[in-house]
Amino acid sequence: MSEATAPELAVQEQRPVAAAPTTQRLMSIDALRGFDMFWIVGADSLVYALHHLSENRATSFLAYQLDHAEWEGFHFYDLIFPLFVFISGVSIVFSLTRIIQQQGRAQAIKRVVRRSVLLFILALIYSGGASNSWPDMRLLGVLNRIALCYLFGGTIFCLVPWRGMIAIAVSLLLGYWALMAWVPIRDIRLAKYPDKDHVLAANDIERLYAERGTRDAAAIFYSTTNWVTGKYDKGYNLANHLDFQYLPGRRWDFYWDPEGCLSTMPAICTCLLGIFAGLLLRSGNVCDERKVVYLVSAGVAGVLIGFLWGTDFPVVKKIWTSSYVLVAGGYSAILLGAFYYVVDMLKFQKWCQPFVWMGMNSITIYMTKNFLGGSFSRLASRLVGGDVETYINKYIATGLGEVVLSITGLLLAFWFVHFLYRRKIFLRL
Repeated sequence: MSEATAPELAVQEQRPVAAAPTTQRLMSIDALRGFDMFWIVGADSLVYALHHLSENRATSFLAYQLDHAEWEGFHFYDLIFPLFVFISGVSIVFSLTRIIQQQGRAQAIKRVVRRSVLLFILALIYSGGASNSWPDMRLLGVLNRIALCYLFGGTIFCLVPWRGMIAIAVSLLLGYWALMAWVPIRDIRLAKYPDKDHVLAANDIERLYAERGTRDAAAIFYSTTNWVTGKYDKGYNLANHLDFQYLPGRRWDFYWDPEGCLSTMPAICTCLLGIFAGLLLRSGNVCDERKVVYLVSAGVAGVLIGFLWGTDFPVVKKIWTSSYVLVAGGYSAILLGAFYYVVDMLKFQKWCQPFVWMGMNSITIYMTKNFLGGSFSRLASRLVGGDVETYINKYIATGLGEVVLSITGLLLAFWFVHFLYRRKIFLRL
């Protein structure tokens, strides 16, 4: 990008902000966010139901992709969470630039802090804060991470020029890698149960339990005197060990959390990658065709560099490795480029309208899914479950009842967000 475009893209430079070239809302951003949520609220269960109904190569492949990689590796479902964080970064550029221009940086930062705190509170409620007593409450989860990424990403955007943001992003990725690679950890693997087909090693805590006749994990952990570096296995890395030592409350994986303390560092970089994409989309000095080319090219480069780095620092979602950030950010940029080209450039928009409804109320639909017990299919079971599902499976086709149930759940989810959209009710990040 030329020097002439830098001041315009860096809307947060330390001087009065000039009028932006455009303030219109891009439908592609809402559509992509809704597409992301679509897989969370029930599309994955529909694929599983189709796989159970008629198992074939296509359904097997889709079912495989819609399950997280056990540890190392990357499946489509490993893109869902970072894609949302990436889109949050894109949205930051459009929403905060307008506030900076009209009300100043202080108001923009105030908005970032207020929304982050509210989202973090919602996250605590989501993870049992309103129904469970301490310590049976998760302090760091999916919504908590989104809140923290929004807080740091939004604040950085308001205060730091674009070159500084690049430096911060690079520092986060390299700094996280350096910590994980070089900081010594105790030679002990934390896992409540051994993995499938995993043979207990001498440093597995389950084996040490049996040998020492105690169930006190902390005592075993702190009595370990051997130290190692450069470990990235499950329960056997710096991020997981720090969670065990310092993260209070309930942890998702018993001893540690996949959205734990240290891995928030590279997750903030995922948000910054979205901010860079948002600056590009908002630029008035780059034509639409070049925006798409830049997004796709940068995305391909991110994927390639990420997998190359992964040969040394593995691509692992559950500790959000730096290589994973580049792979997920690359795929996110490619998807954003594709949606921008189809929806905002070619104006093919009718097909994605349901995604727009869902994308403009993503937090609402996510919270509602939790209140319904984790799935809209639970609500759908009141309509097409029970005897109806049994009849379909018995007299039409075995497994078809599950498909009908999943489709009904998705239709209810889309009806709900359409209801909110028509009445202009939005709970936005």
